[in-house]
Amino acid sequence: MIPRYSRPEMTRIWEPENRFRIWFEIEAHACDAQAELGVIPKGAAKAVWERGAFEVERIDEIERETHHDVIAFLTNLSEHVGPEARFVHQGMTSSDVLDTCLAVQLTQAADLLLAGLDRLLAALETRAREHKNTVCVGRSHGIHAEPTTFGLKLASHYAAFKRNRRRLEAARSEVATCAISGAVGTFANIDPYVEEHVAAKLGLLPEPISTQVIPRDRHAAFFACLALIASSVENLATEIRHLQRTEVREAEEYFAPGQKGSSAMPHKRNPILTENLTGLARAVRAAVVPALENVTLWHERDISHSSVERLFGPDATITLDFALNRLAGVIEKLTVYPENMARNLAQLGGLVNSQRVLLALTQAGLSREESYQAVQRNAMKVWADEGDFLALLKADEEVAGSIAASDLEACFDDGYHTKQVDRIFARVFGES
Repeated sequence: MIPRYSRPEMTRIWEPENRFRIWFEIEAHACDAQAELGVIPKGAAKAVWERGAFEVERIDEIERETHHDVIAFLTNLSEHVGPEARFVHQGMTSSDVLDTCLAVQLTQAADLLLAGLDRLLAALETRAREHKNTVCVGRSHGIHAEPTTFGLKLASHYAAFKRNRRRLEAARSEVATCAISGAVGTFANIDPYVEEHVAAKLGLLPEPISTQVIPRDRHAAFFACLALIASSVENLATEIRHLQRTEVREAEEYFAPGQKGSSAMPHKRNPILTENLTGLARAVRAAVVPALENVTLWHERDISHSSVERLFGPDATITLDFALNRLAGVIEKLTVYPENMARNLAQLGGLVNSQRVLLALTQAGLSREESYQAVQRNAMKVWADEGDFLALLKADEEVAGSIAASDLEACFDDGYHTKQVDRIFARVFGES
């Protein structure tokens, strides 16, 4: 992933230095377990920890000759450890190192993503509570529907990201497995205790059964979870983009002093961050199909999954990490315009109360069909700029003959639509 859309905390997880450090720890912990079992001398395990080291450049140099990354690493490691290095990697196969390392990296990445979700959730809750009673129009199909509050809008997105957090915790748990089972996963040349020991040291669980590789459905579930989070990012970003449109202008991204919106038009204030987030979400979701296709491997293993994982593993996690933190920043500094919300709510002269009038007429004795026709014929006149909705209803003989003017006027109280806000907030955020 390019630096423009990367945070150093996440990119470090995927850098060679971290990968080889994890490889070293896997091999060293395995040596400890082998020494406990009496398979190798305890002094050999001690030597690995004391003298074990590696250089990324040297590993790359060796790999250019061997065309095998794990062998290159082991060769470089042996240059530091000395004669005792012959006991390293006893009974193990390359996938034991590679797959266990990937599990560690994905759990490290998940922890950063969880932190990013926490920051975003905190921002959403703060702004939702701030605008809990800021009335605005709700829209369906992009058309004015009924009043809601801006706080409820944000609370809805909070709930979605709360669900995403639970999903990511589950996905992290599912992918956090260790395989040290040897060729074709039979433990023929290595005791299962080694796997259990390494897993415990690395904060993983032993894979119940590995066929030389950890089953890739675990990884597919992990990246599918990232895709869901990315879709929620795009959903919120799209809402902000719509609200920032000139004709709406109910909320907009913070526009910093000195910021420029267009090279040609100095007046422009564009939703560049949320547009960027929409694009980044697409990039994260692009990992899903390859991850699903990686589930199918030949017999006990092949490496068709390897190359694609080396691409989308870093890219998807780095991109989503950046996106979550960028979105959190957008919400933290979002500029909100309650006066524009009130203006837009009043734009259709009370049409947003049509359902309440409909229900009032049914309560007054008209059939639902008669009520609907009466309300709609007056509403259509408002759409055609032929009058005020309340005034038209009062002048309608069928409506006026069914319901008192004062009862009609009561149908136009915005508070009617927001009376359950506290109960909804309690459901989303808990009692406060």
